[in-house]
Amino acid sequence: CPVFITYVDKIVDMRRYLVQEKSEFPPQLQSAFKGLESNANPWSFPSGDRAKWAEGLEVKTLAEHPNAEVLFWVGCAPSFDERAKKVSRATVKLMQQAGVDFAILGTQEQCTGDPARRAGNEYLFQMFARANVEVLNGYGVDKKKIVTTCPHCFNTLLNEYSDYGGKYEVIHHSTFLAGLIAQGKLKPSRRVDKKVVYHDSCYLGRYNEVYDAPREALRSIPGLTVLEPKATRDRGMCCGAGGAQMFKEEEPGKERVNIARTEQLLETQPDVVASACPFCMRMLTDGLAAHNRESIPQLDIAEILLESV
Repeated sequence: CPVFITYVDKIVDMRRYLVQEKSEFPPQLQSAFKGLESNANPWSFPSGDRAKWAEGLEVKTLAEHPNAEVLFWVGCAPSFDERAKKVSRATVKLMQQAGVDFAILGTQEQCTGDPARRAGNEYLFQMFARANVEVLNGYGVDKKKIVTTCPHCFNTLLNEYSDYGGKYEVIHHSTFLAGLIAQGKLKPSRRVDKKVVYHDSCYLGRYNEVYDAPREALRSIPGLTVLEPKATRDRGMCCGAGGAQMFKEEEPGKERVNIARTEQLLETQPDVVASACPFCMRMLTDGLAAHNRESIPQLDIAEILLESV
């Protein structure tokens, strides 16, 4: 807001009133709420399958390796969504190449509760916050680093769990990977002769001012050209999934946000659209399909970096 009115918290408060006091919310959100309540993820995937994405990668859990220096907090979409799983696997391969001592929670991980809070279901959010903090503190994660590929998880763990006794050092994978490159632990060497336009996630960029690290990671790749859309950095545009919109349809009569944002990115004439968020990845992939531009891949920065190391 140009006069610095904090409007997002007011909108969320109004949603809390509607959801918790009047039980009024878009019917499509009921599925997400039920999935969270029954399986600790908004899509109702079996909670016992949360670590299946890591099969064959020899990734240890904190229960198996409690002294790990880094906890890789995977998140719901990167654990269950087939497309987002590839980002999890790419991130793990990069950390393994860099010699990072890390572990995951596996089936002990649950949703951070971010979708519930954005949708106004504060009770459900607090249930997850308290349960997750208990698990994290039980493993002494307050003395470790947490790395996450999802900006929603990143923001919630970093900025909101402190209200429930969880104060952690949380790093988004874009910052973590850029740091590994700066330290010489990851060395991009294979050329990737492509033009890449980067999309800023709201919870990574405008909420937490992480703008440079993703670009630094991409610019470290030989041959890669990083393009900028007109609406970029702190003037960027939402992909259309924010505020729990990921789990419901947009109101009728309006241009779909993801289609409008994809159009802005396509104006740069890229070979690849890059992002650093599983929700953005889904929305921009759909946006490219709506523009009949499926020939342009939508890749996470970890996937692009893996091509070069």
